[in-house]
Amino acid sequence: MAKEVFFDMRGIDKDYIMGGETVHVLKKIDLRIEEGEYLSVLGPSGSGKSTLMNIIGCLDTPTAGEYTLRGREVQELDERELAALRSQEIGFIFQNSQLLPRLSALKNVELPLIYAGVPPRERHRRAEAMLERVGLSDRMDHLPTQLSGGQQQRVAIARALVGNPSILLADEPTGALDQKTGAQIMQLFQELNDEHRTIIMITHDMNIARHARRVVHIIDGEITEGGSVQDA
Repeated sequence: MAKEVFFDMRGIDKDYIMGGETVHVLKKIDLRIEEGEYLSVLGPSGSGKSTLMNIIGCLDTPTAGEYTLRGREVQELDERELAALRSQEIGFIFQNSQLLPRLSALKNVELPLIYAGVPPRERHRRAEAMLERVGLSDRMDHLPTQLSGGQQQRVAIARALVGNPSILLADEPTGALDQKTGAQIMQLFQELNDEHRTIIMITHDMNIARHARRVVHIIDGEITEGGSVQDA
């Protein structure tokens, strides 16, 4: 049975006007992701990977080209529709966990469900289940300052998962962690992918990129296919 294509980019350009000049940040990007893939986008600073991440995550729109996410033409959606698409389809994980410091781990994970209008008892149940899934059942009532960096990132992953998104989009998810803790987070990503979750990871680190099943390289706004991790 053919896998579902979650998103398909064709001929994506992104230009910015800076100092009266046009800067071509992304150039004719073609990229397709299928259900259950674990993809790493590998590139150095200034390569365009953050811009690409913002377009994948519907935080920005391309200058030209076509982007289809779960059968919807993203460039044809208005701001309200884009916000709904982000909420329903994409779980974001950032380099810094971006937890609210005055809320417990449980309350941080509940936040997306509050915005989605999920009733209190149900969102509490789902947030507890996700914290258990990432190994933090004994840290639910802790504030972020009472958690280690790795634990904070696990809370952030639980928060990204709690809405059951189609895609996890991770931006340098181990960038603020030590090597041992980063390896633990990568092991969690592997387990999530083994459960058929689709993961896209943005990174500059080859050692981190190798954890993905497929790697593409972005340099000067252009993508080349790296193939499997063995070829990266």
